[in-house]
Amino acid sequence: QVQLVETGGGLVQAGGSLRLSCAASGRILSNFRFGWFRQAPGKEREFVAAIGWSDSVRFYADSVKGRFTVSTDMIKRELYLQMNMLKREDTAVYYCAADSHFERDYWNDYVYDYWGQGTQVTVSS
Repeated sequence: QVQLVETGGGLVQAGGSLRLSCAASGRILSNFRFGWFRQAPGKEREFVAAIGWSDSVRFYADSVKGRFTVSTDMIKRELYLQMNMLKREDTAVYYCAADSHFERDYWNDYVYDYWGQGTQVTVSS
């Protein structure tokens, strides 16, 4: 079993930055991939970024490429999402998730086995 807890959300002005953290506990193996997803009010949950736990290969949604950076700290067992140049359309609840099977379709939320509770990010104009 794996537990994920996100922190770091909040209110920020457009153009500003936030760093989300996700603390992972439990049985995390080298073949895990971790992802960040978000869900805005009235919209479906969407992929933001993903990173392999052992190979650190990163993937990003086009909407955040060049602005967001996903990273991990294997010693602390934490996942991060550095968000820069935030826009109003980035407002959403952000979730971290873990895929224990390293599925190819990292952008699909159904391949992720474990989810955090989410943290709210609000970007004001």
